[in-house]
Amino acid sequence: MEEKKNLYPIRFIPVAERKPWGGDALIKKLGKEFTECDNDGNEVRLSEKDRIGESWEISDMGFIDSVVENGWLAGNTFGELMDTYIERIAGEDVYQFYGRQFPILVKFLDIQGRTSLLVHPDDEVAGQRYDSLGKCKMWYVMEASDDARIYMGFRHGISAQELYDRCIDGSVVEELNTVRPHKGDWILIRPGTVHAAEGGLLIAEVSESSDLDFSLCGWEGGKDPASVRPVHLEEAFDFIDMEKYDSADCHTEGSGGSGHPGGEVTEELVSIPQFTVSKITVHDPLSISNAHSGSFIIYIGINGEADIQVPDTSRDGSRRTESYRLKKGSALLVPADMPDFFIVPLERDTELLEVRMDRREEADSYINPDTEPYLEGEDYEGIETTSI
Repeated sequence: MEEKKNLYPIRFIPVAERKPWGGDALIKKLGKEFTECDNDGNEVRLSEKDRIGESWEISDMGFIDSVVENGWLAGNTFGELMDTYIERIAGEDVYQFYGRQFPILVKFLDIQGRTSLLVHPDDEVAGQRYDSLGKCKMWYVMEASDDARIYMGFRHGISAQELYDRCIDGSVVEELNTVRPHKGDWILIRPGTVHAAEGGLLIAEVSESSDLDFSLCGWEGGKDPASVRPVHLEEAFDFIDMEKYDSADCHTEGSGGSGHPGGEVTEELVSIPQFTVSKITVHDPLSISNAHSGSFIIYIGINGEADIQVPDTSRDGSRRTESYRLKKGSALLVPADMPDFFIVPLERDTELLEVRMDRREEADSYINPDTEPYLEGEDYEGIETTSI
């Protein structure tokens, strides 16, 4: 009988996406190396001049299918991993709810120009219309310049006609709620919330595995209304939230949100049915128990450097420790069936984002949760009763 091989923290090869609003920070500041194939099938290394806006770190999207970089699984695509080790990697609870689809997408964004104005549908709309997950996402600000801006929802609410007209003529930015981001801020972007960004921003993005990005208005990386591109405006119109933006999801300096609470080793930032994201400040080695979690864990380096150390017992009974480096601007997927492990900081003030999936149970639409748990005419013991 073939011995079952242990899984380990998996690192994937990042995939670059060029954007009109992209820059050079993913290469210069995060030290990423990107390649792509030219028209002749030759592998070409991308440079700082290629205006890379997104680095796809963990993706089971089909059209971008992450490839394992490390260990004995190196060279396999994420899709191949899910075909073979789906429950061991995703976890039983995640598998029971999501099936074959890995539910989380992780990216880094380098925003220099102005992005398109985007909106995403929720799970219900996405499932009914596109047979897909919806898209709820979180932006964590790793770096922000003084002139950086994030546009999130509307300042005062807007009518459907005015929204349409302003998206067409490029003046919609005048009605958007403006946020001045700082390093360490985070924003939960719910489905239906229009959003865009500009300036110098380096962002870690955690989202549902969905490519349903509806562009309502695009500036091709600049700010000139003459270059506006309404792409999906009419298709997305009925799920846009046109009310005044609720800043409760926006945790920034000066916003009233708790953008920079200090002192905690682990601080929960976002906890929603789609994912839970916590920020971990690692001063000393941390022991992480992964037993019976029912879910994978993703770690994203946002500051400093750490090792994920996994104790291992070999066939002869000797013990050794395998180490997996996590740098700023990198991500590791810890499979659900991996044993307990340690996070060991290699630099002061090392900070990580931790992404987990809490157990989700889909309610049966045929069951009324308010119904009494016994039949009419019977008591709790199942003995018939009669009414007089």
